[in-house]
Amino acid sequence: MTRLLALTATLFIALAAPLRAEVSITPVTSDSGLQAWLVEERSIPFVALELIFAGGATLDDDATAGATSLMTALLSEGAGDLDAQAYAARSEELAARIGFDAGRDTVSVSVRFLTEDADAVIDHVRMALTDPRFDADAVERVRGQMLSKLRRDALDPNTLASRAFAQAAYGDHPYGRASDGTVDTVAALDIDALQAAHQGAIARDRVFIGAAGDIDADELARLIDRLFDGIPAEGAPIPDRAEFSAPAGLEVIPFDGPQSVIAFGHDGIARDDPDFLTAYVVNEVFGGGRFGTRLMESLRVQRGLTYGVGSFLASGLLGESYQGRMSTDNVNAAAAIDLLREEWAQIAKSGISADDLSRIQTYLTGAYPLRFDGNAAIASTMASMQYQGFDIEYVNIRNDLIDALTLDQVNAMAARLYDADALHFVVVGQPEGLE
Repeated sequence: MTRLLALTATLFIALAAPLRAEVSITPVTSDSGLQAWLVEERSIPFVALELIFAGGATLDDDATAGATSLMTALLSEGAGDLDAQAYAARSEELAARIGFDAGRDTVSVSVRFLTEDADAVIDHVRMALTDPRFDADAVERVRGQMLSKLRRDALDPNTLASRAFAQAAYGDHPYGRASDGTVDTVAALDIDALQAAHQGAIARDRVFIGAAGDIDADELARLIDRLFDGIPAEGAPIPDRAEFSAPAGLEVIPFDGPQSVIAFGHDGIARDDPDFLTAYVVNEVFGGGRFGTRLMESLRVQRGLTYGVGSFLASGLLGESYQGRMSTDNVNAAAAIDLLREEWAQIAKSGISADDLSRIQTYLTGAYPLRFDGNAAIASTMASMQYQGFDIEYVNIRNDLIDALTLDQVNAMAARLYDADALHFVVVGQPEGLE
């Protein structure tokens, strides 16, 4: 069996492992002071490691928007004395799966490797994090891919609606612009901008580390110190918070096509709010993006105004909002918006029923263990929990917290969260009856 096939088989076994009723998490502190959360699983010789660096695309300025995304995409395109092809070949030789990704608030690194190759894989990843090459041919190739996507996005009504909503909500704040930048800014990025983005985003002062698999606390501490050797202590300053400022009302962006895409929402609830979980439960009843929610029943099942509609708590590192999305035939756009406003006002006034609460508690507590379906998912969850400010025991008490919610608590949150008079709508299409 080749090393790559061995890793594939190992991943399959990890995903097929029985779910445990309780997740045992060990806090780890390395000699250099780095902290991590570990879920030890010795049954197979495989380790998953997840790093989340806070900041992400918010660290770009207006002139270099897209620099962090382009920089992150180039981390696997050559490092040290290895060009892009040689770096990929070495990753395959080690049977390592290494991924780099950038978003609005984060840069993330995902590493999967066999236990016996731990040191070699960690050295390979460290080289990408500390000494990326940014070779001209790789830069132009990846830049071309980004520019193609940006040009496609400019013709996508869903992207147009989301970006217009963000601009209305956050204005000149980094949350108000596209994380991947624009065609003009990405085309203008030079090596200095990429190096500055790298130095600003990859730093010890903003990293959250999760690990799972065939490794103990001492070995993990040693490996993360080895990984972070040469990574600077501090990165670029993280911007100030973003205040939601979209006014109540309607914005129409003309776009040819038979349907209108509608983005909607208003101010939300912060992730560290003590009642955030209550808000999450209310939203799962109201518009959680699946069949059985109030919005799907009202707008799709009963009236056939849309194929799908959902709402979500967009609570980020620097700001929060409560948003939703739907599409409808142009002729139905006005009716769909009126009905959504009615549903928004109704839940604020009357809340949900005891049956609604019981059903969603059963669904949410039953589905939660499925998130822990392998080492990779567990490592990702460990890093994400720290990034979001959860207590280390949250995974083991989360279902109890949901089951403990009362109808009075949930409906008090509904009255607090929903404000039909504050809704801001962005409609991309040729809607009839709207100006």
